[in-house]
Amino acid sequence: MNQNALWKYLLLAVVVIVGALYALPNLYGEDPAVQVSPRRGGLITETTVTNIKDAMKAVKIEYKNLEQTADQVLIRFHDTEAQLEAVDEIQKAVGNDYQVALNLAASTPDWLTSLGAEPMFLGLDLRGGVHFLLEVDMNAAVFQAVERYTEDLRGLLREEKIRYVAVTKEGDSVRVRFRDAESRDRAVEKIADEFRSLNVVPDDAGGSSSLLATLQDSEIRQVRRFALEQNITTLRNRVNELGVAEPLIQQQGDNRVVVQLPGVQDTVRAKEILGATATLEFRLVDVQHDLSDAVNGKVPAGSRLYKDRQGSPVLLQRRVIVTGDQIIDAASGIEQQGGTPAVFITLDGKGARKMSNISRDNIGKPMAVVFIENKSETKWVDGEPTKSKRKVEEVINVATIRDHLSKRFQISGLDSPEEARDLALLLRAGALAAPMDIVEERTVGPSLGRENIEQGFRSVIIGFVAVLVVMAIYYRAFGLVANLALTMNLVLIVALLSMLQATLTLPGIAGIVLTVGMAVDANVLIFERIREELRLGNSPQASIHAGYEKAFSTIADANITTLIAAVVLFSFGTGPIKGFAVTLSLGIVTSMFTAIFGTRVVVNAIFGGKRLKTLSI
Repeated sequence: MNQNALWKYLLLAVVVIVGALYALPNLYGEDPAVQVSPRRGGLITETTVTNIKDAMKAVKIEYKNLEQTADQVLIRFHDTEAQLEAVDEIQKAVGNDYQVALNLAASTPDWLTSLGAEPMFLGLDLRGGVHFLLEVDMNAAVFQAVERYTEDLRGLLREEKIRYVAVTKEGDSVRVRFRDAESRDRAVEKIADEFRSLNVVPDDAGGSSSLLATLQDSEIRQVRRFALEQNITTLRNRVNELGVAEPLIQQQGDNRVVVQLPGVQDTVRAKEILGATATLEFRLVDVQHDLSDAVNGKVPAGSRLYKDRQGSPVLLQRRVIVTGDQIIDAASGIEQQGGTPAVFITLDGKGARKMSNISRDNIGKPMAVVFIENKSETKWVDGEPTKSKRKVEEVINVATIRDHLSKRFQISGLDSPEEARDLALLLRAGALAAPMDIVEERTVGPSLGRENIEQGFRSVIIGFVAVLVVMAIYYRAFGLVANLALTMNLVLIVALLSMLQATLTLPGIAGIVLTVGMAVDANVLIFERIREELRLGNSPQASIHAGYEKAFSTIADANITTLIAAVVLFSFGTGPIKGFAVTLSLGIVTSMFTAIFGTRVVVNAIFGGKRLKTLSI
């Protein structure tokens, strides 16, 4: 009785070895590092690496080592002080063609990495991570709203066949000029009825018949509020695309958003994706007017002059066919004909109808794709960093409309697969309602969370040791077996967190401490049942068998109900609450394995098949 089959030994051995192996990377820690990446899919050259090394040598900053790949350079340092001192010097050395960001690089040996063993992420309160404070450009949001109303007013006047001279923007207002007062009065009535969010008044400034449509204060507040809410939603989508676990994205004040990315590894890409305002516009090429006249300053009224990525001028119609906010899906790939990077676009219903109508009437004519991005650049002036804004508008693709386009089509002309992937990500996550600037960026290093780490680690150790002592004294040999299972339980929790690349936070540590108590509770039930069987006069072997068999249903019921509560917490909770739910859920699963199956195998190995008169329990 109470003997193990071979498969039980093998299963326990495999779980113990794999668990220890995947928990091991967490012992190696991380190095403060600086990450250098080229902008727009460029490459790291030997000159870049030489400039970095020369900069470090000039200011006498020692670094641990320098790792170079085709798309980045990672410089590891011995401490955070050297890291923070080096980042500015490296930025000066490589210039604005490269992005420089602080990072925390794992020190896991290559032999473990080759097995897929990586350390688990620690939350911002423990390990640190990246903290961004972004400010929404509310003036730009209002300006964009005025632009939309400008186009809408033009469309309304055309539909109502009201003749006008010009429609222009004036601050938060739109001015419409007419040939006569009668047309102006008709327009005032129609606009006031159609656009109730505008204050429409006749205004004969400059001696001409005109009206002034001004955004109401309530409309301006709504535009600002929508811009902030839409940007927060878009940031969440982008962070989800980055695959960051348990991010914190929340509003701060009337125009700012806090983004915390715990455990993030690629801080450069995170900064690019979060702050980018890239979108697309599809416009027809103006083939009716002379391009050379436009280059010499004679741009037609209904057209606009752009440049492609080679710097060549392209004359496009002002009328926009489709914009980025009408794109509902985007995926990067390779076009079949030319083998170049491409983005495959899917439009919403409105965008599909517009694209269908325009392409049907313009088969054989060229259409251009305009890439628009607002960039914030840092330049060094008299030794001080100065931020400046720059709007990039460039034609990335001009192609002849060969067929009737509709909901799905592709665009090409991109520089690299990386650019196609990032552009597809931005379009898929949604366009920002207004540009955002990163006004504060910092990497929260382990030193800031050291006290939390020490306190959390101390709480686990104290709880763990206290349980070990009590179990050893109270249950003797069986208590030692339970302690062995409890130790293995902690190792398996860490291993699973590492394998799932989950994020451990302070609430997560609380979940582990709670799991320690729950794990030993299962063994207490089993051992007390064995004692009860012994008091009833059963043999030691029969008591062991009955103890495990009869206590199982009680243990299962208690753990399943707790697991249900943990799943509910994970489903409806956010941030730290999810961290608690994850560790609690994993702890329940591992404790069921170690406290029931693991201890049973060990107890059977020690006591099984022997003639026993007493048990040390």
